[in-house]
Amino acid sequence: MEFLWYALAGVSGGLLGGMGMGGGTVLIPILSLFFNLGQHTVQAVNLISFIPMAVIALIIHVKNGLVDFKGVLPIIITGVIFCIIGCFVARNINGSVLRRIFGGFLILLSAIQVITYFKHNKKGKDK
Repeated sequence: MEFLWYALAGVSGGLLGGMGMGGGTVLIPILSLFFNLGQHTVQAVNLISFIPMAVIALIIHVKNGLVDFKGVLPIIITGVIFCIIGCFVARNINGSVLRRIFGGFLILLSAIQVITYFKHNKKGKDK
């Protein structure tokens, strides 16, 4: 039965990851809340599962002509640099603090999405 729950977490994370929305946004809370895993473990599992999902999604998006390669190199370089910095920072933060930081990030992201939604809809009504 536990395998089914892990598979369900993988399905939800994979669907969102394949759409480019970041499956970890769903996978991390599922693994930490429902499976009671430590925050460092959850983030490691998320990163490991992200690799094959990202490769497959990238192949499909490139084939569909949805990838603009002009700005990719600066994003890759800065992303790798700050990934390394983030790994060292996360390693030295207590798991409960890391969980709160991630929760705050999700709340902030949700607020931005709601504000953007209402701004977008208001502009559509003004026309």
